[in-house]
Amino acid sequence: MFKIGVGPSSSHTLGPWKAATQFCMKLEDRNLLFQVRSINILLYGSLAKTGKGHGTDIAVQLGLCGENPETFDVNRISHQIQDILDMKRLVLMGKHEIIFDPREDIDFLISESLPYHPNALSFLVTLENGDQLAETYYSIGGGFVEQENMKMESAGHVQLPHPIDKASDLMHWCMKSGMSISEVVMENEIIWRSEEETKKGLLRIWKVMKDCIYKGCHTEGTLPGGLDVKRRAAGLNKKLTAGRQYTDYNAWVATIRQGGNDFRYIIDWVSCFALAVNEENASFGRVVTAPTNGAAGVIPAVLHYYICFCDGYKEERIIQFLLTASEIGSIFKKGATISAAMGGCQAEIGVSSAMAAAALTECLGGTQRQAVMAAEIAMEHHLGLTCDPIGGLVQIPCIERNTMGAIKAITAAQLALQSTPDYAKVSLDAVIRTMWETAKDMSHKYKETADGGLAIHIPISLPEC
Repeated sequence: MFKIGVGPSSSHTLGPWKAATQFCMKLEDRNLLFQVRSINILLYGSLAKTGKGHGTDIAVQLGLCGENPETFDVNRISHQIQDILDMKRLVLMGKHEIIFDPREDIDFLISESLPYHPNALSFLVTLENGDQLAETYYSIGGGFVEQENMKMESAGHVQLPHPIDKASDLMHWCMKSGMSISEVVMENEIIWRSEEETKKGLLRIWKVMKDCIYKGCHTEGTLPGGLDVKRRAAGLNKKLTAGRQYTDYNAWVATIRQGGNDFRYIIDWVSCFALAVNEENASFGRVVTAPTNGAAGVIPAVLHYYICFCDGYKEERIIQFLLTASEIGSIFKKGATISAAMGGCQAEIGVSSAMAAAALTECLGGTQRQAVMAAEIAMEHHLGLTCDPIGGLVQIPCIERNTMGAIKAITAAQLALQSTPDYAKVSLDAVIRTMWETAKDMSHKYKETADGGLAIHIPISLPEC
């Protein structure tokens, strides 16, 4: 559920980036890469309608070049894309140069959509001998990609000790084994890699989250894209630290703690953490999909709240938090969707809030059932949330929604910790079913198309890209 990548969108940036790379790798495997004369990319549905604002065209070009979104220097993005535009040439996988003009060879087909998923893109290739090839990919949310007529690789052939598709399955294994949610998840993860490797990977994910929060809290300016949105996290950080000095992340955490535990002070910091991440995301910064880029700020903000105000700055606690959160996200993905183009913003902010709520509840000493209850509470109060980004950019209302999702997650955790799950009227599985039904009933206007809601009621004039 957690992928390291580049903003601003997991489905519109990271997914197309990966699809382009996968396509080129297939050409290379078939010994066709050096025979390519030209490539055309067709973007459909939501990718076409909001692709400019989400940087889909940029992502596809970097993917064709073979760049790795986990390690690519984000400071080079503008330079590399401008070089392609100026030279009208692109080097496939960094090995084979072709003539390529993004203004002519990337088509935004805003009036066309493919039936399987709104986020579709096709690659059309002409080889030196005149033969043509075509492949279509779907970016299904959270950075996951499926090729047309080929199901995404699954773990179906692996026999997990604790197979989980629903929340009821998770509770079954927790009750049968007496283990916490995070312990059950770790036992499943060991099937693929050692416990040490899993922990190392989770701490790497946390490092990216941590670096993103810290950078976002210390970067001023205006977000790209033409809306002229002013970054707020740095100013809020400066106000809250009140002139206290620090030189690195650890000293910064100590400085935050010195401010005390006033309710308003804590809320301001949670908002600051979430703003910081999503301002970085909107600036093509490095973030972790959690479970998506548009909702990337919720889990880091709640985890950072736990670290700063609940004495959770311990590696084993951070690992526990991320393991628990990932399982809740996985259950939502299996039972509904984590794609805003399929389910609206309830599939992004709602799911991330549920993930964070469950993780925080377990880390604060809640039972397995209280953790699942927290996830249900968090999602219940995001049902029906639409995705209507102004200008197709992951900025308004997306950035502030991460602050709301984080606060709701903390509230849901506190409610669950003070409640008895025996008396709960709504189960997590029931709310997931409801979310999916709501998603299917929701008008396409509110599914990341910028065709309805705020996107059409806020007058703006964006520059031509």
